[in-house]
Amino acid sequence: MNTEALAQSMLFHGMTEPEILSALEALHGEEKAYQKGSVVLRAGETTDRMGMVLSGRVTVESTDVWGNRTILSLLDGGQFFGEVYALLPGEVLLVDMRVVEDCRILFLTLSGLEGHGEPWAAKLLRNLLGISAGQNLALSGRSFHTAPKTVRGRVMAYLNSVSLQRHSRAFAIPFDRQQMADYLNLDRTALSKELGKMREEGLIAFRKNRFEIL
Repeated sequence: MNTEALAQSMLFHGMTEPEILSALEALHGEEKAYQKGSVVLRAGETTDRMGMVLSGRVTVESTDVWGNRTILSLLDGGQFFGEVYALLPGEVLLVDMRVVEDCRILFLTLSGLEGHGEPWAAKLLRNLLGISAGQNLALSGRSFHTAPKTVRGRVMAYLNSVSLQRHSRAFAIPFDRQQMADYLNLDRTALSKELGKMREEGLIAFRKNRFEIL
């Protein structure tokens, strides 16, 4: 396991190599590879492990009994999922974690934190709090993006947020068109039609996943 790369992650921030190795041993660190389309964790299951995406991409998504899918977030390398469920053993997952690009994932069993008084445990718990706060912020952002009732309102809310985060009017988004529709809880055809109208009106320019607010 590349401890230098792990040291750059939010979870192991501020930890020395010996501390990281101790944490991996105590938390039964296991690296697994998944192919595109695989479901890493499924709604209705329980887990005592959190995951860290080492490479590739994973979506956190909700699918209702009628098959309607909503993407809640898209996770790249260095990002995390399942930490809340791992800290609440027995809590049933309400979302799926699905692989959208072949990936490698590091799993950590958080019950291994119990009873540890070593400095690394305190650091890891502090970092977990920061990760959880970031995840909550991301979900709050999505609720803001989907609050407008119109297709244009949702598109503008999302693109404006990305522009503010990147400090630029030109930027790439992490979604393809279907994923963008699922994230904004929109029909893909309606989304594509509205994007075309906005381009014709001179509000935006775009090519695939690259956008510019004019």
